[in-house]
Amino acid sequence: MPERVNRPGNRLMDRPEYQLKQQPLTCLPKTSVLDAVMKMTEKNYGAVVVVNEERKVIGVVTERDVMKKIVAPGLDASKTLVENIMTKNPRLARETDDLIDWLRIMSNERFRRLPVVDDKGEIKAVFTQGDFVSYTWPDLMYQMKSIATATVSKNWALFLIGGGIALYSIVMFIVFSLIN
Repeated sequence: MPERVNRPGNRLMDRPEYQLKQQPLTCLPKTSVLDAVMKMTEKNYGAVVVVNEERKVIGVVTERDVMKKIVAPGLDASKTLVENIMTKNPRLARETDDLIDWLRIMSNERFRRLPVVDDKGEIKAVFTQGDFVSYTWPDLMYQMKSIATATVSKNWALFLIGGGIALYSIVMFIVFSLIN
């Protein structure tokens, strides 16, 4: 789990998008892979979270799991249970965990789906890397704008000279193109 102290607004549960996320798709371990895939297809989800009777996360089954563990070896999805192909004991985030910490962890450890649980350990949401990028994109754009503004204002004379040379070069290219 992340070790950094969370600042208000950076916790997973504080993000406005968290409240808007659809309920995660869940199933029990004895569900057939075919049934799980049918639910995934119906809802257009890329994964199903496997939970026990208390709604505690015990695994995750992704499209990739189905491809590698069912389709490639030619197994019967109607006779194989999700507990046999799930990724057991996946990394879990708490609602109070820091968004940026988990983005870094997911990137470093190369996983794309993060089940989020409440203080009782019950599944509440699934964040994807795409979610994290879209949630942090406005912040990144603001930081880039601030850096660009600081760089330009600090080196304004150089940008004027460089811009003047570039404009002169373009005009000269056009003039010579018209002459020839």
